[in-house]
Amino acid sequence: MYTIKEVAEKMDVSEHTLRFWAKSGLFPFVKRNRNNVRIFSDDDLAWVRMVKCLRSVGTDNKAVKKYVDLCVKGDSTLKERFEIIHATKLKAQQQLIDIKNQLDMLNYKEKF
Repeated sequence: MYTIKEVAEKMDVSEHTLRFWAKSGLFPFVKRNRNNVRIFSDDDLAWVRMVKCLRSVGTDNKAVKKYVDLCVKGDSTLKERFEIIHATKLKAQQQLIDIKNQLDMLNYKEKF
């Protein structure tokens, strides 16, 4: 079990961001201890990884919440979740192309 501080260090995400995501319902199974402190399990870390991945590509919180809610509903939502993941993958691939083009330009300019 991990505190929010430990998760922040382990996952390279700020404590503030983790609290915001938790309040937004993006970690549906995080428990609280008797002092009302959030305690993350290893399974919760997998949720943090997924949310971080989706957010890093630019997926907004509302869309991430939709994905999380679909996951919680179970296998009947597999098709919808696949579509979200596939669209996110395409977006990430485009970002990769854009970054490569920017890197090519910087390499070109650096040669001067």
